Amino acid sequence: MTYQREFAEPINVGVIGIGSHCYRNILPALNYLPVRLKAVCNRDAAVGGVTAAQYGCRHYRTPAEMYDAEAIDAVFICVSPQLHPRLMIEALDAGKHVWVEKPIGMRADEVREIMAHRGDRVVVTGYKKAFAPATRKAVEIVNSPKYGELQSVLAVYPMTIPADGAAVLDSPQVSNWLNNGVHPLSFLQAVGGRVASVTALCNASGHGVLMLQFANGAVGNLHLASGPSPRFERYGVYGKHWQLEIDNARVTLQRGIPFVYKETTNYAPEGDDSGAVVWEPSNCLATLENKALFTQGMVFAMMHYCDCIRARRQPELGTLEDSLELMRIYEAGLLSAGKTLYLD
Repeated sequence: MTYQREFAEPINVGVIGIGSHCYRNILPALNYLPVRLKAVCNRDAAVGGVTAAQYGCRHYRTPAEMYDAEAIDAVFICVSPQLHPRLMIEALDAGKHVWVEKPIGMRADEVREIMAHRGDRVVVTGYKKAFAPATRKAVEIVNSPKYGELQSVLAVYPMTIPADGAAVLDSPQVSNWLNNGVHPLSFLQAVGGRVASVTALCNASGHGVLMLQFANGAVGNLHLASGPSPRFERYGVYGKHWQLEIDNARVTLQRGIPFVYKETTNYAPEGDDSGAVVWEPSNCLATLENKALFTQGMVFAMMHYCDCIRARRQPELGTLEDSLELMRIYEAGLLSAGKTLYLD
């Protein structure tokens, strides 16, 4: 890890939208990125002024003012999905690279419009679940020749899908299905790959199942669970001869043991090439791998963006293509009502 103050040639950046989430997560994460914060942009002048003073940068009321006054290469946008598309297009048209917090917008067509303005700029959406270490371990196992052969993926996440999907899509209000449903959806997408079809089956309260058929033949199941606050989530990834479980930040790879139904007597046989392998953060040390910004994937989503800018290459994760498919899954979930909707 190289810290912000150690980079010789940082990227000049601006942050648009410095509300609660940004102040708690986006701004602190800059400490670990190759950036120089030149300005923050916020409509509330009082909040903008005091935050700019804290971070030793300037404050502007509008992005246009910031672009005119500052030599900025890239922006981090963290406002609302209603405003994200317009602000992204404004930044791209001004020649800036764009990182945007999820959700990227309200509809899939908005992503298509953003694509038309992208050009050679780097655009990344901050789907932290897709970048989280637990998810990347799952992707590693799925793609490894030693394990592979993905059969199914399970996500258990407290969520509901609203009943009147067409009305929700026409509404200017942000549903929880959009605002937080993208978290488990981005996990399923990252692990399972391209989605071919979507089927939602829910009860009157909106809880139930969203089934994804992946193009590779695997099946994804998002269990729309009920539960207490704060939320609890679990994930399972299943191959032919292995399974991987994610419970909070604890990752367990179950490899099985040498087993004969009527004869095996030892659940912990000799050697270390069978049984379970467990990865989890430790609370003993105040080190980076234990911090929520890292365990949840936030820093990695932002670092991928910066790495792509510095290397002058397009991103591989959190792309506009990923966002378009994810928004199509979101829309299909609203409109399915028990019917299978095909994305191709």
